[in-house]
Amino acid sequence: MTDLVPPPDTGPVAEQTYSRRGLIQHLLGIGATGLAAAVGGASALEVISTPLLGSANGSDAKRKFRYGMVIDTRRCVGCKACMVACKTENKTPSGVSYTVVVDNEHEHPDGKPLFMTKPCFQCEKPPCTDVCPVGATFKREQDGIVAVDYDRCIGCRYCITACPYQARYFDFGENYPAQAVGSTLGSIPSPEYKQFRKRTKEDSPVGNVRKCTFCLHLQDDKGNYDKQAGRWPSCAKTCSGHAIFFGDFMDRESDVSRMLRERQAIRLKEELGINPNVYYLL
Repeated sequence: MTDLVPPPDTGPVAEQTYSRRGLIQHLLGIGATGLAAAVGGASALEVISTPLLGSANGSDAKRKFRYGMVIDTRRCVGCKACMVACKTENKTPSGVSYTVVVDNEHEHPDGKPLFMTKPCFQCEKPPCTDVCPVGATFKREQDGIVAVDYDRCIGCRYCITACPYQARYFDFGENYPAQAVGSTLGSIPSPEYKQFRKRTKEDSPVGNVRKCTFCLHLQDDKGNYDKQAGRWPSCAKTCSGHAIFFGDFMDRESDVSRMLRERQAIRLKEELGINPNVYYLL
């Protein structure tokens, strides 16, 4: 894998913006009073936007896909099935979770708690790639997924510090009891990056930084996923509340593009200008 330059943003061509006061009033009006607290503070939410994403232009000719997620906060029930499915699919050890479910300590006025899942946000301008001293983490040119080259990663963890969403984890070599080296379960290789690495104490990914990749190992040789065939990110495929939607934002007929046209959505910490590819429906 090689270091790649992130493509130019194909972000919103139409958007609605609110002042902070207007945003707070809007969230109160729709019963989303705990949303800011659930994702790390009110400063995370500066802009509400409804993007209309189209196909790549001439300056982005090599970009075939813009994969991302739309997560419906009304549907998420906090069951954490997505977390279990992700661990089962990617064979991640203890201390490494590619997606987490945020359980809001505050409650809505109607008494209902707020849950939401947080994968890697696959930013268009990822700060994690800028700080890597060896180019081990990079943005894939063809689909925008941010990946890690385990053979190049030196475990410095600068990218963990740079990620504003806390979506990266360091593999310290720990295992669940059932995953112990030499056990039946521990001998099953991980399909990540289609490399099928077996977990050992000395070899990668132990000692590396790890993250969600939208299960890119399920893509075919042309970079396509197949939902009907089950080749779909495990969290979206397993979500019991049907709250996680995955697809290509460059396809205007995809589920994710359609939902952004039909519902109002936010992107977390949008004021940073890094253009995450995960949206939350209010």
